[in-house]
Amino acid sequence: MRNLATRHHQQGAVIITVALVLLFLLGFMGIALDFGRLFIVKTELQTAMDSCALAAAQELDLQPSAIDRAKSAGLTAGNLNRVNFQSATWSGKGQLVSAEITFKNPAYVTTADPTVSQYVQCQHVQPAVQMWLMQAMGAFSGNTTDFPSTRNVMASAVATRAHGQTTCPIPVALKPKTTCGGPCPGPNYGLTPGEWVTVLTSQGATPGGYIGWANLDGSNSASETRAEMNGKCGTRVNDILGTPGTQTTIAEDWNYRFGIYKKLPDFSTDPRYMRPDFTGYSYTAANWPSKFNAYNGSDPGAHATAQNFVTKRANFGACAPNGNIKGANSCESINGISLNSFKDLAASGNGPASHGAWGSNRRIVTVPVTDNANKVIDFMCMLMLQPLSIPMADVKLEFIGNAGSPTSPCSFSGMPGGAAGPLVPALVR
Repeated sequence: MRNLATRHHQQGAVIITVALVLLFLLGFMGIALDFGRLFIVKTELQTAMDSCALAAAQELDLQPSAIDRAKSAGLTAGNLNRVNFQSATWSGKGQLVSAEITFKNPAYVTTADPTVSQYVQCQHVQPAVQMWLMQAMGAFSGNTTDFPSTRNVMASAVATRAHGQTTCPIPVALKPKTTCGGPCPGPNYGLTPGEWVTVLTSQGATPGGYIGWANLDGSNSASETRAEMNGKCGTRVNDILGTPGTQTTIAEDWNYRFGIYKKLPDFSTDPRYMRPDFTGYSYTAANWPSKFNAYNGSDPGAHATAQNFVTKRANFGACAPNGNIKGANSCESINGISLNSFKDLAASGNGPASHGAWGSNRRIVTVPVTDNANKVIDFMCMLMLQPLSIPMADVKLEFIGNAGSPTSPCSFSGMPGGAAGPLVPALVR
């Protein structure tokens, strides 16, 4: 009878124990949910800051407009990300603002001077991320200091520019000048920024100071030449280049960049490589007699700075302002070339099928520098000055500077870690 009574008095003890254990487990689940939410928001916010820093760093070319361009690029890229459980508005708590993008000089000291800014930092605090268990515990205990209902989450990223492992040059190669008692050394290899350099149509041994057509993969394939003109990447220092004969088909892909077409494409659906540069305005001895610094200079013998490439690009000027490809004041007459089967031009301005609506940075190009064995030793940044005629003839590129210079306008998206060539954005913190 005693054992029966004892068991009777112990009934319900298990229920109390289970209830306590469940309460304990629920507490851990609540903590896991709260910290899991914070972790997700932190990860999303970090992605946004990484995107901001990488986009902004790409613009740090030490020019007077660098900080303005970097802030614009960083804000656009950062705020395109979704934060706080993929909220497009970041749960209405405020997104990245211009003041949260700051710049550092080479000594990593904060600066507002675009001509020395080589690092960019994007940092943002996402406020009032809602807690679940903490809020309940604060309400239950009355201690909202130790158990707040919301938490702030901060993320930061710092980026700079570094040489890319590979580059995407156009399929030509430059030989150093030989006016230095032999091949001139880098970084400019005997060239002067602003100098016009001839791209030779004829093949054979390209003399020093000239550019010849070259297959970047070492082959002699015409289809490879065209693919490389359309943006195929992979060229590194020490690669051996091929020396193909020039191909008429390359003129199509070259002239796309000037907004010149055999048939105007549907830019919304046709391949991206068919899109033009921001401007198709070209430069010859006729409209730029000095044959020097059409990129951002002036020409006293012809036009003021309103006609240089940087200004024309900002205004989305076409190859021929009147929209004609042939005839008086046309693209043909301005350039003094025959465009043969080319019949259409992209339009000036921002309207349909225009340079403003569909253009991108396509005439500032990377050119490999090779030694006498056709081995890549460096990369130059150059401006495509003129369209190609049919039949093909020599054209000019303008030397802007070494592609690896911090002031170079040549840009490339890729993995950092190369020895030379265009600078790519790289996270450092």
